[in-house]
Amino acid sequence: MVTGKVLRYDHARGYGFVAPEIGGDDVFIHVNDFEFDKALVGPGARLEFEIEESGRGLKASNIQLVERAPASVPRASLPMEPHVRAVDDGLCDVLTAKEFTEEVTECLLTAAPTMQASEIMNVRQHLVRMAHGHGWIEN
Repeated sequence: MVTGKVLRYDHARGYGFVAPEIGGDDVFIHVNDFEFDKALVGPGARLEFEIEESGRGLKASNIQLVERAPASVPRASLPMEPHVRAVDDGLCDVLTAKEFTEEVTECLLTAAPTMQASEIMNVRQHLVRMAHGHGWIEN
């Protein structure tokens, strides 16, 4: 079993992504694999799960709740989204592949909330390869 933190979870569609604490790629989670009340899931919740390889990437199964999501913060009081720079100082952040993937996931879920998980995972893979080629992310 692996433990990880929920990065994003869409209650209406019943899916999201969790970042394993051991590192590596984000893992797809689906409400059908929860063995607890789905209302307890949200960004920041800690889950314990098994990782399976599927035709579409990594998928969690036998998901147990370790720690429920923290109380939500009103959107207006949240800091600026990480992919938006307040001041253009002419510098570019070089991200780790994990950081880049998390930001891409957030952007895709915000910009195109109707995308299916398999589409998100496919787009992320292509963008990571492109980012590596341009030196935008660390090796």
